Amino acid sequence: MNPLSITCLFHLLLLLVVTDAFSLLPKKATVQIYNDLGSGTDLIVHCKSKDDDLGEQPLGYRNYFEFRFRPSIFQNTLFYCSFQWNGITHWFDIYVEQRDKPFCRECVWDIRPDGPCLTNYDLCLPWNS
Repeated sequence: MNPLSITCLFHLLLLLVVTDAFSLLPKKATVQIYNDLGSGTDLIVHCKSKDDDLGEQPLGYRNYFEFRFRPSIFQNTLFYCSFQWNGITHWFDIYVEQRDKPFCRECVWDIRPDGPCLTNYDLCLPWNS
C-alpha cells in the first residue's frame, strides 16, 4: 500500500470512530414551561441546574419559556425551578433524568396554581415541599 492509501484508510477509520462516539451521547431534551395561571396573572420562572443558571423569565398568561440541554450519560441531570406569582413562591424539579428521560424528550409543562402538569402526558404533580 502506498502512503496516500494508508492516510485515506486512517482518516476513514477515524471518521467512523468519531461518528460512533457521538451516537453514544444522549439526544438533547427540551423543556417548555407555560404560564397557565389564568388571564392577567404573570409568572416569573427561574430555572437552574448544578452547572447552569438560566435566569429569571417573566411570562404572561399562555406565554412560555423553553430550554434545551443534553442529559448526562450518568443519568443524573436535574433542573429545578422557582415559580413566583401574586406574592406566592413554589419550587419544582422540572427535569429529573431518571424520572423524565424514559418518556419525555420534549417535556411540556403547564404551571397551574395547584402544581405543574406535564401536558403532553396528562400528568400533574405536586409542588416540592
